[in-house]
Amino acid sequence: MSEQQQKIDAHNQATNEFIELANKMVNDRGFEQNVVSAALMAASGVYATFIAAGNQGFLAENGVEKVAAMYKSNLSYIQKRKKEDLEAQGLTPKPMAEAQAEGPTPSDDDKN
Repeated sequence: MSEQQQKIDAHNQATNEFIELANKMVNDRGFEQNVVSAALMAASGVYATFIAAGNQGFLAENGVEKVAAMYKSNLSYIQKRKKEDLEAQGLTPKPMAEAQAEGPTPSDDDKN
């Protein structure tokens, strides 16, 4: 197996483990889905900052833009694959115009 394939497999395994943990938080511990989703995004941002800047630094505006662009690119790829998977199952994908927000997000709390 190539090094690239090993990285892809590790990425897929890590992704699946995060989803499994998120599902346990919702199903077993009673967290709301939107809270878990927001927490996963927050954790991702904290970890991305750590990888780029360490514990003693933070992202400058340019760094924030780069991380946001990478997140947007990844999310677009995920949605493309989701649509293709649904079509392959003979289903008609139904795009959502906006994410449905239920309750406050961390950024909403910061505004008060």
